[in-house]
Amino acid sequence: MNYKHLYYFWWVAKTGGVVKAGEHLHVTPHTISGQIGILEDDLGTPLYAKRGRNIELTDAGKLAFGYAQDIFALGAELEESLRNYRPGDRPIEFRVGVADAVPKRIAYHLIEPATRLPESVHIVCRESKLESLLAELAAHRLDLVIAGAPIPPSVSVRAYNHLLGESGVSFFAAGRIARSLKGKFPACLNGAPMLVPTRDVAVRSRLDRWCEENKLRPHVVGEFDDSALMKAFGQREAGVFIGPTVIESDIKKQYGVKAIGRSKEIVEEFFAISIERRVTHPCVVAIAGAARTKLFAAADPV
Repeated sequence: MNYKHLYYFWWVAKTGGVVKAGEHLHVTPHTISGQIGILEDDLGTPLYAKRGRNIELTDAGKLAFGYAQDIFALGAELEESLRNYRPGDRPIEFRVGVADAVPKRIAYHLIEPATRLPESVHIVCRESKLESLLAELAAHRLDLVIAGAPIPPSVSVRAYNHLLGESGVSFFAAGRIARSLKGKFPACLNGAPMLVPTRDVAVRSRLDRWCEENKLRPHVVGEFDDSALMKAFGQREAGVFIGPTVIESDIKKQYGVKAIGRSKEIVEEFFAISIERRVTHPCVVAIAGAARTKLFAAADPV
């Protein structure tokens, strides 16, 4: 069996069509169809069946896709292990993606332990939407993705979620906004101007549920994908905003704001997503170890 043909078949199944697979692999749809035809001849069974203008996996195709997933996941792990084997003084290259909803200070605290390895490390850090980063991870252009949520069910990527830790949230306000809040927390949030994450960010639904349970009706004046931009608006007295309690001290120092209260019920989770079932990359091992034993080990903010 020609594994190049299997690779083409795998990408068609992953992307849902010959055209999309061709765009990713930079080959023509005609070439891909021809290669899959040869694979079907070699295996002695059709792998796809036409359904109108679309194609669907046959039962044999579904079986073959499962094996292909395991084959190429194992190949990726082999590539990672060999790429990270560095005899001599050549630095370890560590390519990490950070989802844009992850607070920058959290990302820094998570990635920084990788710089303290005995070996020399060269870090390439990218920030983007989670779905875009997962596509790069699947194509082996990233070693790790740091995210505030596990892999979405709608994303067809063979990767693994590793929970790094979780934190409650603190509520922050600057200057005029902080002085205008009346009463004790959390009642002081009733009617207060509020800056919140968009509904695409996992913590938003938890924040909304918490407000509903506490019969709070803050006045939402802004919604943000980027947590750093939300904090910048909060710094300029646009409204109350939230951030992970574990970095409360960092937020107060960086933005000159006051923490007006905390909630342990509103939980932010942070994940390392990798193509490795068993984490072996030395930088990822360092990140996971430091996150669990230091950053998220205590309930108090750092």
